[in-house]
Amino acid sequence: MGRSQETFNKKEVRNKKEKKRKDKEQKKLKKKETGTKSSFDDMIAYVDEFGKLSSTPPDPLKKMVVIAENIELGATKDDNAQKSDYIRKGVVTFFNDSKGYGFIRDLETKQSVFVHANNLLDAVKENNIVSFEIGKGPKGPTALKVKLFVEQ
Repeated sequence: MGRSQETFNKKEVRNKKEKKRKDKEQKKLKKKETGTKSSFDDMIAYVDEFGKLSSTPPDPLKKMVVIAENIELGATKDDNAQKSDYIRKGVVTFFNDSKGYGFIRDLETKQSVFVHANNLLDAVKENNIVSFEIGKGPKGPTALKVKLFVEQ
């Protein structure tokens, strides 16, 4: 079966592969003729104190001593789970009565917390100071038991 059925694209792909193979072969021959071999020292890369790759070794005077026991492994746990029963204070930054949801800015952590109308104990408006508890919602932290803050 001949190549008469080949399309232009197939010919182009075949020609490119052939050219690439020839170029590789030429580079290989050229490397053999020059006789230079790359050494292991040429392949080494160093990391500086800022985490960037460098071809020069690090300065021994900038060396820091790190104690292995002081290194913490793993991710830090979120403290919100421990503070779930803790009553917080915040300001209502946005509340849409028609849609029934809004956001409260926690005064302590400055975190924006979602609040739904079902979790309101008192009617709230924007810029009201409220007390609430933080619970886990489907998309993140949610304010629960939201009521207007009354100073005692």
